[in-house]
Amino acid sequence: MGIGSNDGRFDSGRVCLDLVAARPEGPEELGGWLTAAGLLPSGTPLGAVNARWVAPFRELRDCVAGLVDAQIDRRTGGPAPVRRGAPDGALTRLNEFAASAPPAVTAVRDDDGELVRAPIARPECAALLAAVARDAVDLLTDPVARARLRRCEGDGCHRVYLDTSRGRRRRWCSSEVCGNRERVARHRRRAALTRA
Repeated sequence: MGIGSNDGRFDSGRVCLDLVAARPEGPEELGGWLTAAGLLPSGTPLGAVNARWVAPFRELRDCVAGLVDAQIDRRTGGPAPVRRGAPDGALTRLNEFAASAPPAVTAVRDDDGELVRAPIARPECAALLAAVARDAVDLLTDPVARARLRRCEGDGCHRVYLDTSRGRRRRWCSSEVCGNRERVARHRRRAALTRA
């Protein structure tokens, strides 16, 4: 599966969770995802995004996925929490990724005089990793946000999302995708029972 396996969807509520849903297979896919996620302003040349970038983004994705899963499991009666001081390689790596400076951004006026983000002349891998890692650190250290982490209930969907709905009763990462699939499946089951 390529990074397009997230179907161009960015409905998890946080860029770090959208990275967890992505599967970067090559530099072109990763560059496209970085732009679509808003980490690189439109017009940024993607020539700097090369094959060496893919492995660290996958590693960051796996670190975030493991830490988020642990948070959800702890809240829902899963495994016991990791004790303070116990070795936690994913957390150590996340903090290492977050330690770099995120990309510097500048504002320029477009042809209509509106302020827009200027393209980054030469994006740096460590800076973009830091931007995503810092988003994960912010998410995982915010008790309110942590409490809103959910796994999609859609059949075969493994996405994690931030439930910001009123009443915190959201069941799917996307009502239009997973929710619609569930409604269609339910309708087909009822129709089959009616025919039987």
